[in-house]
Amino acid sequence: MNSSDTSEAHVMKDTDVAPRPPILEVRDLTTYYPVNRGLAGRLLRHEAKTVHAVDGVSLRVDAGEFVALVGESGCGKTSTVMTILGATKANSGSVRVKGEETVGRTPREMLPVYRQLQMIYQDPYGSLDPRFRVSDTVEEPLLVHGVGATRQERRQLVLAALESAGLSPADLYVDRFPHELSGGQRQRVAIATALILEPSLLLADEPVSMLDVSVRASVLNLLDELRRTRDMAIVMVTHDLSTAGHFADRIVVMYLGRIVEEGPAKEVLSNPQHPYTRALISVVPKPDPRDRSTPQTLSGETPNPVDIPVGCRFHPRCPIAREECSQSDPPLRLPVSVRIESHRVACHLA
Repeated sequence: MNSSDTSEAHVMKDTDVAPRPPILEVRDLTTYYPVNRGLAGRLLRHEAKTVHAVDGVSLRVDAGEFVALVGESGCGKTSTVMTILGATKANSGSVRVKGEETVGRTPREMLPVYRQLQMIYQDPYGSLDPRFRVSDTVEEPLLVHGVGATRQERRQLVLAALESAGLSPADLYVDRFPHELSGGQRQRVAIATALILEPSLLLADEPVSMLDVSVRASVLNLLDELRRTRDMAIVMVTHDLSTAGHFADRIVVMYLGRIVEEGPAKEVLSNPQHPYTRALISVVPKPDPRDRSTPQTLSGETPNPVDIPVGCRFHPRCPIAREECSQSDPPLRLPVSVRIESHRVACHLA
């Protein structure tokens, strides 16, 4: 074989390798909640209104990637992950998990998808049934999906899941009830329940916000280790930007149902482009007590999600807003002062 043949063979080999498809692909997702008009409102035929909880969110998550959804309360973070999960019905848009469309599916049709998609909830005290032993809780997904031919086989899978979630030795915990566990142990049981089907995508809604400070780091380190060793993607909702910066590969900043900035975690935190992102970062406690930087306080309250402001949603509170900001809603795009293509911002002034 001459050099030209070798070169041609090399080119063919490279073109034959297809890029890995994303684990999660969300496009133009919208979720609106109807506002109850009450009896008087219906009798008087008041106009039906809706809360714009998720309004045109697009998101891609690859295998092994840790993505943090951040923003203040009411910005649509939890509604986004609940719509991705299928627990909340989407009004429009597309959600694909490993290439499978999930929007519009019935609960029965979603059953195969839940082998790949699992959820960890915020409250470890409310997510576990107090009547079930740990073994029953962790085993339930196996029974639902028909995994494990015998009870003994399922028992071994339960023990392995508890061990992988940090409850070791698992024999000490498997027959306990939730009230016999601490908050951190309960959350680890919830993690074991989510892991037992070996999903490709894990959704976590503030999984450590109700735990003691001493336990939070160990649970987050566990999630980080699991996604690296299992090539599992994680989408985590959090208010804590310092946590997001330490564990996440990418940060997605939401405001009033929209993504206003996204990019690599270190890039977003060190070079924020959106005024809202800068305000969030400015109030994060600094580790150096000599750092006397003044937090940026936003004026006014978050606008009513029923009546979305015209133009940029942030302009009523933005300290640098101009006339154009109240006229058109900017799309996500690459800022002028950024050279990383994956760092995008929805701001006219960026």
